[in-house]
Amino acid sequence: MDSTMKPPAETSVSDEERFEDASSKEFNEKAVDEVIEKVAGVRIANSPQQNTSSSSEQTEKFVDCRSDSGSDEETLGKDGEGKPKSGEDDDDLIDDESQRDWEKGLTEEEKLANKAKADELKAQGNELFKQGDFNKSANVYTEALRICPLEYSAERSILFANRAAAKTKLNFKPSAIDDCTKAIEHNPKYLKALLRRATLYEEADKLDESMEDFKKILELDPANVEAKAAQVRLEPKIQERNERLKEEMMGKLKDLGNMILRPFGLSTQNFEMQQDPSTGSYSINFKSGN
Repeated sequence: MDSTMKPPAETSVSDEERFEDASSKEFNEKAVDEVIEKVAGVRIANSPQQNTSSSSEQTEKFVDCRSDSGSDEETLGKDGEGKPKSGEDDDDLIDDESQRDWEKGLTEEEKLANKAKADELKAQGNELFKQGDFNKSANVYTEALRICPLEYSAERSILFANRAAAKTKLNFKPSAIDDCTKAIEHNPKYLKALLRRATLYEEADKLDESMEDFKKILELDPANVEAKAAQVRLEPKIQERNERLKEEMMGKLKDLGNMILRPFGLSTQNFEMQQDPSTGSYSINFKSGN
């Protein structure tokens, strides 16, 4: 490698909303590869997960997840006939183990070149996102993840968070939650990923998980306005849900009790339930004289 060649500068961790302005650039992946190979004197090593089809074909493959085809629970990971797709056919699958094995055969120069290519793909995805082409941007972020070396946790965290943003726009919420989780695994202090996952959890009625994420956000940023408002909003929702579940459970227990007691000429009306105010536990007592 040319001694004057400097490794690509690592960008600071930013969120998916700080997209680079690439309006004056046309991103050509083949041209990027050729420039890197010519200047750095190394080849761009393609990940075994990387899709080798044309960009138009890649766009076609993400069509399975269109927002006008129903919820992502019904469409994401299914073929045109609604059948579940196998793992190897999942267009956005990121297999870390396979990538780790593949990277063992790469030189440091090749890893740096792949990192530079991933940065270019991220910029392309950012531009597509700004243009409102969320299908293509999600595809491009996937390609970047498949080539970005695993050792670059900060960069991979941003890529997962950006892809989660695109999937959120496409209304693929469970998959977006998964990507937020991967982003947080790579960077546990990534506020934007935590905030997005907390919001998605709330929308999915996973209130406890949402509250936990908002609490983590306040631990990292005690002045966070959104997290403070969410705590005030979620506490009564969680309490109301718990009361509803308790009533449903007691109703089912009453029905079961009546079924068991009926052969003995008894019913749950022959018993009374009292709650201990100090412990919150219940005791059941027989009503004498009935």
